[in-house]
Amino acid sequence: MKKQVDIIFSKEAEKEIKSLNRIIEIEKKKGIINSKNQQLLKSIKNKLELIENDPDYGDPVPKNLIKKAKLPVTNLWVVDLTNYWRMLYTLKGTKIEVICFVLRIFDHNSYNKMFGYKKK
Repeated sequence: MKKQVDIIFSKEAEKEIKSLNRIIEIEKKKGIINSKNQQLLKSIKNKLELIENDPDYGDPVPKNLIKKAKLPVTNLWVVDLTNYWRMLYTLKGTKIEVICFVLRIFDHNSYNKMFGYKKK
């Protein structure tokens, strides 16, 4: 039996998606049909579909980095998006139903800053 996966966005992630949709709407009115913003939204939708089919799709974030980022979760997964963006999510639920909370969608520099990674 396949697990049911419900995807819920945090306020921050929802705000990012809404902002992206507004930008894309303006771009389409201007005749722009393949921008970085449009590629990012398509990438997010593709990754969410993959997560729905396999909640463990992303790469697990080590527990020490979860603490360092001061996130109120016990498990954390990261998915690479187009143009070096990242999406973080956590999983909660039973074996039959999984709830995926998308916590953040942000660019590579913000991701590095959150986890204390330094530029090489």
